[in-house]
Amino acid sequence: MEMIEKSHERSAAFGIARSEQPDFSPIGRADLSVLLEQNRVLHAHALPVMETLYDQIINTHNMVILTDVNGLIIQTLGDDDFIEKADRVALSPGVAWSEESKGTNAIGTAIAERAPTVVHGTQHYLEANRFLTCSAAPIFDVTGNVIGVLDVTGDQRNFHKHTMALVRMSAQMIENQLFSAAFHDSITLHFHSRPEFVGTLMEGLVSFTPGGRFLSASRSGLFQLGLSLSALQSHTFSSLLGLPISALFDHYRTATPGLLNLCLHSGVRVFARADLRPTDDSFTQTLAAARSGTSMSNNAASGGPLETQSTLIQRDQQTSPPRLSSLRYLNTGDPQLASVIEKVNKVIGRDIAILVTGETGTGKELLAQAIHNDSPRKHGAFVAVNCASIPETLIESELFGYEEGAFTGARKKGGIGKILQANGGSLFLDEIGDMPLSLQARLLRVLQERMVTPLGSTKSIPVNVALTCATNRNLREMIAQKTFREDLYYRLNGLVVKLPPLRERTDLEVVINKLISTESRSIRYRIAPDIMALFKAHSWPGNFRQLTNLLRTAMVMAGDQPEIRREHLPDDFLDDVVLARVGNPAANEASGGDAVAHIIATNTTLDDVELSMIRQSLKEHAGNVSATARALGVSRNTIYRKLNP
Repeated sequence: MEMIEKSHERSAAFGIARSEQPDFSPIGRADLSVLLEQNRVLHAHALPVMETLYDQIINTHNMVILTDVNGLIIQTLGDDDFIEKADRVALSPGVAWSEESKGTNAIGTAIAERAPTVVHGTQHYLEANRFLTCSAAPIFDVTGNVIGVLDVTGDQRNFHKHTMALVRMSAQMIENQLFSAAFHDSITLHFHSRPEFVGTLMEGLVSFTPGGRFLSASRSGLFQLGLSLSALQSHTFSSLLGLPISALFDHYRTATPGLLNLCLHSGVRVFARADLRPTDDSFTQTLAAARSGTSMSNNAASGGPLETQSTLIQRDQQTSPPRLSSLRYLNTGDPQLASVIEKVNKVIGRDIAILVTGETGTGKELLAQAIHNDSPRKHGAFVAVNCASIPETLIESELFGYEEGAFTGARKKGGIGKILQANGGSLFLDEIGDMPLSLQARLLRVLQERMVTPLGSTKSIPVNVALTCATNRNLREMIAQKTFREDLYYRLNGLVVKLPPLRERTDLEVVINKLISTESRSIRYRIAPDIMALFKAHSWPGNFRQLTNLLRTAMVMAGDQPEIRREHLPDDFLDDVVLARVGNPAANEASGGDAVAHIIATNTTLDDVELSMIRQSLKEHAGNVSATARALGVSRNTIYRKLNP
């Protein structure tokens, strides 16, 4: 009540009469546009929260209101029946609800007091507003200044005491979102003295530069730290939390980092998790230092320059994989592929395993590399393992590593496995369906526990990798046949996507032109129209592998000639085209008749007879064009020309 009395005193000092009809006219349309633009960020983050809040109070004769720092209404959401009443006092965008203009009301008083405020019925200074009950909470920016107000206003007869709690929680949600957006390129710590509150609205937020210098803290963070923003400006990550910044990176290099257990400068212990989302150069340097296991200097840990790391950074950049592809690069217009990319984009960086299926040669490894290049782990290693190409006797040591003397022939000092090589980056397991059943249990344990035990060692090493797997086999059928573990399958298939075969894609011409431009930078080759038509009609059983090798050969054969024509194509590809035109001999025989004989009997032109003879001879020689040409006494080109006029 003391807050309301002080507000009434201020209202009287403004010269407002309780019985007067205040000015309810909104600002002009142009000024309203300026208002929206000035508060664009606040509005963008507040609107989803307002919609959620409104869903909780719908049909209760209430409305949700967002204002700027001066009490000017930016946005309203409300029940139709109450909006009609609200129009009487102009609770609409562009109308000011500060204490100076409306006397005591929840919006204006919350701004003046910098505190959540409820003004119920007759507590309003103006008699015209006394049919209302308003619950408002100020919204603070990252510097501690009020930038707006979230309010629920309704008929005072429908007042509910829990409304204020909903408003305060919603305002804090907006503040947390604004905080995260403001420091999206920094290290943000989420902490609380009780572990169950980490990740909830009760948690504190505090952000640091990649070097550990303090940037800002949320209101809850300030309360738990027990310091003001100005006092925190002289602090670093280390001085506040008793932990060097390098130790934070070491913690997140482990596979199952869990919550940090930290001791604040005040001696209070808190539990925390960190968002390591910065992308600037200093973060790249810090991350490189952490990955290499090199301790940072005190100067770096306290937010100073990182000159001592320059040699390390150059070496790290030299050994980092080049960005050969990205998901945007792969999206060449095919609807099926676009759907795959859209799904993948939603889970990148979310610690969800991706399983890529599809025929051999459809680009599964290229997709995995693109996922890595577009992920927060792009500065880490991308390690690809083909489970089908490694002998069964070696795959265990290749994946998990081994200690010196673990087996006959083991290298001195042992070997680091592929999984540990990918630590901090991405691991791609191609042809996962060909992994020996005996090793599937070990892989499952690594994925669940995120710890690797090399062969011959008793020490488990933490590992943190993003996992993408691929297969051209039906893993469900393998599970039914007891050749693939069901529990491993469900650990791998967080998101399952299928790459379409080349014959089903609608963007073949775009793909071909992009491959040509990638493979040849000196001459701009083009495909002759008849050859492009041939490509579009072909089934491409080898998919991208077949297409890429064919184009490389054709460009070499074309030499300085910019157009790729029939004579530049490999003979085996032309043989496949001829076989496709002739048809499937097995299917022809299964149909119960000789299709070639039928053609000869029903067509009498010379060209048709020649074509029938060629087809018959091809059938007799199992599709061998060279043997057919010798048998008929003509050249291979004559056969190609007759079959493909």
